[in-house]
Amino acid sequence: MAFGVFIHRTDSIYDDIPSEQYQFPKQYLSRAQQCEGDWIVYLEPSKVKLSKGYFAIAKVQEIIVDPRRNDMYLAIIEPGTYLDFGDPVPFRDESSIVETGLLNDQGKMSGRAQSAVRTISTADFSRIVDLGLVDEDHILPRTDRSVSDGFHEQPISFEHLSSRDRVTRLTNRVVRDRNFRKNVLRSYGERCAITGLRLINGGGRAEVEAAHIRPVEYGGPDIISNGVALSGTAHWMFDRGLIGLADDLTIIVSRHSNDPEAIQKMINEDGRLIAPLRASERPRAEFVSWHREYCFKS
Repeated sequence: MAFGVFIHRTDSIYDDIPSEQYQFPKQYLSRAQQCEGDWIVYLEPSKVKLSKGYFAIAKVQEIIVDPRRNDMYLAIIEPGTYLDFGDPVPFRDESSIVETGLLNDQGKMSGRAQSAVRTISTADFSRIVDLGLVDEDHILPRTDRSVSDGFHEQPISFEHLSSRDRVTRLTNRVVRDRNFRKNVLRSYGERCAITGLRLINGGGRAEVEAAHIRPVEYGGPDIISNGVALSGTAHWMFDRGLIGLADDLTIIVSRHSNDPEAIQKMINEDGRLIAPLRASERPRAEFVSWHREYCFKS
């Protein structure tokens, strides 16, 4: 087994869903197989406008032939392991590249940098994970009601842990909640997607919460496209099915509400969810329909 890097771009021609699967041609099969059963880092290439750099980690469960295209392969991601970095890591820092294994003996960029699938050294993997997940300095959101007080625990110490133990510790519920919040709030500009309000408290933090569309306890992943930024009141109504979303993200109000007119007045003038600019970060249809079927009180 080996740590790896998978290059992914949102406009990819491949059938990628980073939290679920990664499609690649046969030329990368042997490298991908080395990562089977181990952790990989996702990298958005620098040529992409506003590239996020190294933006997530995940564990490869298995490599299979793509059942729809026998000339392609799929790296199946182990459920529940995908995690967006709270602080995406640029490909380059102030002095050099972060993935030092891409440098040749002369300190120049080697051809390996062009490989969409490649193995990565333990040292480089650990460095990227540390930079992406350990920042504790400016947690934007308030603690939402669904998370225990454990969210306020002291930062996890992993100075002497191995890389694999480090990943296990860093991907626990506390860290996953923190990174989910940071990414959702960043994606939505710290603004409630239903009311349109962006309120900042006296401490400089956004008065908005990160809500799962399909809750974790019902199989919902900790990914931006399963999240939405909501004010406390809107979050409460969304979780209880008093408001929901149509397929086109129009905000719908339950007829079971005791005051639907008051709720309607809270909704932004457009009447639709104020979604992120990046298409890949907008609510995915399957999560929206799940919430409407199993949570929304029609």
